[in-house]
Amino acid sequence: MYHIPVLLNESIDGLDIRPGGIYVDVTFGGGGHSREILRRLNGTGRLFSFDQDADAEQNIGEAPENFTFVRSNFRYLDNWMRYYGVDHIDGLLADLGVSSHHFDDETRGFSFRFDAPLDMRMNKRAGMTAADIVNTYEEERLADIFYLYGEMKNSRKIASALVKYRQQEKIETTQDFLKAVEPFFKREREKKDMAKLFQALRIEVNHEMDALREMLYAATKWLGEGGRLSVITYHSLEDRIVKNIIKTGNAEGKRNEDFFGRVSTPYKAVNNKVIVPDDDEQRENPRSRSAKLRIAEKIENEKEE
Repeated sequence: MYHIPVLLNESIDGLDIRPGGIYVDVTFGGGGHSREILRRLNGTGRLFSFDQDADAEQNIGEAPENFTFVRSNFRYLDNWMRYYGVDHIDGLLADLGVSSHHFDDETRGFSFRFDAPLDMRMNKRAGMTAADIVNTYEEERLADIFYLYGEMKNSRKIASALVKYRQQEKIETTQDFLKAVEPFFKREREKKDMAKLFQALRIEVNHEMDALREMLYAATKWLGEGGRLSVITYHSLEDRIVKNIIKTGNAEGKRNEDFFGRVSTPYKAVNNKVIVPDDDEQRENPRSRSAKLRIAEKIENEKEE
């Protein structure tokens, strides 16, 4: 299977779907969430699904007339909604992170389980690869990436080792990369720390944090009053941005208070406590173990005319 949808019913229920409404799934992937949204729409409802990966497009199958696939990064949500002439959306779903397909594809370089070209691009048509980054970035910049996006305490030592390694030999594959950094990982934590390091590189390659911020600000603009935001995150960096947007209306979490000390935000949290997969789902789908779902309702219409 290309990808097993995480928190399927919980995330779609959270959208509180209006059968004739307009919805956006910004992470089409294997199409599981999109198919469930379409099942709950009637003939007048519409669904726009985004994915920048050409592999995902193969999962569309026979699409109904009220479905539109947008082969693009979700950071361009604002542009595409204007292009398709919609005046608002009633709900947006985002299942962030990397699909099972990407981790299992030996050719993409997302996993340290396989010896593959160090690529990690979600969109194989453009942008720098992970190999480009580890071979060209300055040591300080590499250290910052591993610290900020991977929360690696020994980020400076890892960056220094990579720079020394590449002076002797170009880092082209996942195994080259592992060879350069392996001495810094204790055996008992090796897999967890390697996963964090690969995560940091992947985030930088795909500009994931910038894309997430831009998409969430666009969602805030396009959601109509009473519209729902349903977002599944997999690590603390993503979750913090989503939580801040819901609580304060901005990604940094800056509180704008009125005269009475009330925080001004365009959202009302539907679930104050994050929703996590139950034990059965976590057993059946290991990817779901770190998943957190946040749902919010738009209470102020800030869309510019």
